[in-house]
This record gives sequence, C-alpha cells and structure tokens, in this order.
Amino acid sequence: MTDGGSMEGSAEEEMKLYDDDEGGGEDSDYAIDIEDDEELEESMSSVNGKKKKSKSKSEETGEKTKVFLPGDKMEDGDELTYDSSAYEMYHAAQTNAPCLSFDVVPDSLGDSRTEFPMTAYIVAGSQAPPGKQNQVIVMKMSQLDKTSPSDDESDSDDELLEEEPDLDTAMFNHTGGVNRIRHSSIPKRHIAATWSERGKVHIWDISHQVISVDNPSTSAEASHTKDIKALFTFDGHQVEGFAMDWSKTVPGRLATGDCKKNIHLWSPREGGTWHVDQRPYSAHTDSVEDIQWSPNEQNVFASCSVDKTIRIWDARAKPTKACMLTTQAHDADVNVISWNRNEPFIASGGDDGVLKVWDLRQFQSGVSVAMFKHHTGAITSVEWHPTDSSVFVASGSDDQITLWDLAVERDSEGEGKGRHLDVPPQLLFIHMGQKDIKEVHWHPQLPGVLISTAESGFNIFKTISV
Repeated sequence: MTDGGSMEGSAEEEMKLYDDDEGGGEDSDYAIDIEDDEELEESMSSVNGKKKKSKSKSEETGEKTKVFLPGDKMEDGDELTYDSSAYEMYHAAQTNAPCLSFDVVPDSLGDSRTEFPMTAYIVAGSQAPPGKQNQVIVMKMSQLDKTSPSDDESDSDDELLEEEPDLDTAMFNHTGGVNRIRHSSIPKRHIAATWSERGKVHIWDISHQVISVDNPSTSAEASHTKDIKALFTFDGHQVEGFAMDWSKTVPGRLATGDCKKNIHLWSPREGGTWHVDQRPYSAHTDSVEDIQWSPNEQNVFASCSVDKTIRIWDARAKPTKACMLTTQAHDADVNVISWNRNEPFIASGGDDGVLKVWDLRQFQSGVSVAMFKHHTGAITSVEWHPTDSSVFVASGSDDQITLWDLAVERDSEGEGKGRHLDVPPQLLFIHMGQKDIKEVHWHPQLPGVLISTAESGFNIFKTISV
C-alpha cells in the first residue's frame, strides 16, 4: 500500500532550483553509478553548472572505476559517483515542505520542444510536518540548460550555461496534507483536483497562479501564501484516499477512490460545478490505490487495490454491475497503474516490487505479458511514455527510478561484454540520488524529460537513453 504519511521538511526554507551537475544517476547499460546523500547535498548548494568538480580518489590514483548496481556490496574506501555524460539535462529543486504528489501543467510554448534552455510548469501539493500549513504550489522552472557541454560544442552553448536555473512559484493554503493532485484543462481554465488527508476532495481554479508565475510584476505577490475558495468540495468519501484521475476524453470528468474501497464518479455541470454520483463503485474489497481512465473510451476506467486486483469498469452500467473484468494482478497490494495511450496495455506496480504489463485483449487469462523484478522496494509510481508505446518509467521505495523498453530483446552475443547478466535487457536506465521517491511523470511537451518528487525534493532530467 502506498505510504500516506507526511514527509519531514522545514516549512520556512526558501524555494530553490539548482543546476544538479553532480546529482545521482546511472546508465544501466554500462555506467550504473550513484551518489550518496551527503554528496547530493553538496552539489545542490553549488548552483552554477560550469563549476569545477573535485577529483575523486580513483581519478587521483588512476584506479579503474566499475559499474555499480543497487544491491552490490561496497568495499571500504569505495566511493559512488555518477556519470554526467549519461544525462542531457539534470536539475534539482526544493520547496518549503516536501510534496507527495505533483502533475505537469501543459503550456502554450509548443509541443516536441528539444532546444535548451527549457521551461516546465508543474502543480504540487505539500506534506508539511505536523502543525505547519500545507499549500498547493504552482511552479515555473525556467532556464533549464543541458549538462556541461563537451569540448567540441560551440561557445554559444557555454554562454547559455552562464544562466542559472530559475524557479517562480505561486501558492495558496490547503487544509491537510495533499495525498494526490492532478491537473486538467477545461475551456479557459487550469484546474487541479486534490485528495486531502482529511478525507475531502477539492477542485481548484489555478489559472491565476499559472499566469502569475509568468508575470514578474505579480509573481512576488503570488508567491506569498493566500487563502482561496475551492471551486467544489466533496466530502462523501468520509475517509482519505489516493486514487484520482481526470478523463482524457471528457473534459472535467473525474474519478476518485478511497481507502474504504469506494470509487465515485464526478460529472461537470454548467457554471463551474460538479455532480458526484453518491452511489459508489465498490467491487474492490480493500483500499483503492490508483485509477486510470481509458485514453480512448469515454466510459471505461481501470482501478487497482490493496486487494491485489486490477479491475476494468464500464461507467454506463449501474455501479453494482459496472465491474466488467477482474484479474488477480500481484501477490501484494497493487499500488499504481498506467494505461498506455497507443496500445491496449496497462502497466502495474505492487508492494512486492514487481512491475507487470497487461494486454487487455488477454486480461481475463490472469497472465501478464511482461513481468520485471528489479526493484527491492514497493513500486510508488509507473507511467507510460506519452508517444513511445513500448517505453515506461517506474519509481520505488528503494530510491530508484527505472526506465524500461519492452521492444528491447536479449542479445545473446552481447552478453558478458559489459552488461550484468542479472539486469533485464529491457532496463534502459537507473536514476538515483533522491530519498523516498513518491511520483515520476514524463513531460508531454518536452520529449524524454522526466520530473520526479521525493522527500529530498524534485528532480527534472533527461537521459541519453530515451
């Protein structure tokens, strides 16, 4: 089951965005190198991406470096470093308090943007320590340059790196910690739904905050926390929850699931309000952990649960008869699911650390088409690539983010030539350096760019693998 506890953090710290030229990360093919937390803190305190790196012991002595895999034993004197050449971009950000959940906010800067520096917008919900006020925070991360260029790159690239990354924020108070937050767009509005740890679901209009982070004259004022009124609040769940997803085919339609096994559907009404069906979809026998609407069918959604199942629902049927398909998916709680936008696949991650891929055409067989046991802790997030139907990303409580490609097959001739035999060939990349990772999302307008949140803050990065 996903951890709903609040994450420790100071509510008085200044929000910052850093060049993380010495963050933690690994290329799982040949350069799986990571960095410990102490080194990460040092790198985040130095914000210029052109800074000089101190030589490691191996560089000074001429010792050879070797590939490190999570779980490998370390000898006395071993040091873990990361290979910056495995990243095209790597930055880190910190907020006043850690955020359990966030979502990407689409912008009007264009799709498929590959030029540097990059800009990204997100909305996040905080998990402040007891006694501290929680917030919903809209963030604009700009001047996101590539990692230090190679010697053969132009002077213009060097000049770009002189610009430090910038973080602009606009926020408002939120009652209780934010278990989950999801963004959606309706005509002329940016809206966000939040699952409160106090058992209520709120819908907020964040349009003003999104505009504010773009306007220097108003961003200073907007960065100060305010109280605003939610567009709509539903307290019918009666207990807290985590499951939440906006429909991708019907603007404003929402599904929410709670820790008491109930799912409620929301329908938008004229005037900026919602109707919530009071009849719950309650075929699960334990807490509902995640929900995903079908990317192309208006009335179909999927859910997963602590009861170890994934269920497919048809919203046109009565709630008591709406569960159409069920499979016993994992040997433990099913924490997260993701519905492929282009193929009839659902990816799932469980408390058992296992990742599975399900073909909906064979769903009732109860047999997944792919299964990967690499993570050593519970899976906390999984998401398909927005355009490449064979690629997905996952995160785990073992402080790893992993990139996978189902299209990769084992190369028997290449085995033994630098690749660990116990690493699945579909595993492209392992990113580390964050503590207690909660969510990871692709940025749909920045190809290959990933954003993750953890107790230690946010990372935004692009690897050489995807």
